[in-house]
Amino acid sequence: MFNFSGIQWAIASISAFLFGLSKTGLPGMGILAIPLMAGIMPSRISTGVVLPILIFADIFAVSYYRRKAVWSHLFRLIPWAMTGIILGYLIMGRITDTQLKPVIGIVIMIMLTVNYWRNSQPNEMPVPTRWWFAAFTGLLAGITTMLANAAGPILVIYLLAMRLPKTEFIGTAAWYFFLLNWFKVPFSANLGLITPQSLRFNLALFPLVAIGAVSGIYLLKYLPEKTFNNITQILAGIAAINLLF
Repeated sequence: MFNFSGIQWAIASISAFLFGLSKTGLPGMGILAIPLMAGIMPSRISTGVVLPILIFADIFAVSYYRRKAVWSHLFRLIPWAMTGIILGYLIMGRITDTQLKPVIGIVIMIMLTVNYWRNSQPNEMPVPTRWWFAAFTGLLAGITTMLANAAGPILVIYLLAMRLPKTEFIGTAAWYFFLLNWFKVPFSANLGLITPQSLRFNLALFPLVAIGAVSGIYLLKYLPEKTFNNITQILAGIAAINLLF
């Protein structure tokens, strides 16, 4: 099925570059690449094809930002996200990503709106610290990453709500996805979504992922904090609209 035309290879190459860029510089860019990849192959198969690409990009992000992660947030999120991945695995085949995506989009829009409102208040609003906020975010992100590789905007909004500086934001997200994407591998392989053929396709795209990851590292250095936050929120909003329609 990977006997693609030139245009399809171009789309796959752009997607691979965006995945790399999203991991080290502009979180949220990856969600723009997912529909591009799903447009040149069946949506279900694309989830298995994209996973090794994400892991390869995660390696760049973790290597460069390894000391920037805020582990207190990871300890709150990861157990719930792992539970969500298991739930996503169990319901895969019972619910399609077409059914799930509008729900994810609505949730992201609600979270984005609340976060925007909170940041626009004249008096600084407290950072959400209740256990249920991390539990809800983690479960939702785990289910969506297993079913549709669409957890990026959910984590983005959570980390924006935590008001992390941009390098700690990227470092925390890098470790989060690095750990969870590896956790997903046995489930995806068991479902037949990762195959020797799909891995050969991944190898052809890895150079574009690397270029995107290195570009993201340099971009983040020169991106002002406020601009970073604004771009991240805009990309999350675009992702939600894309999921809705």
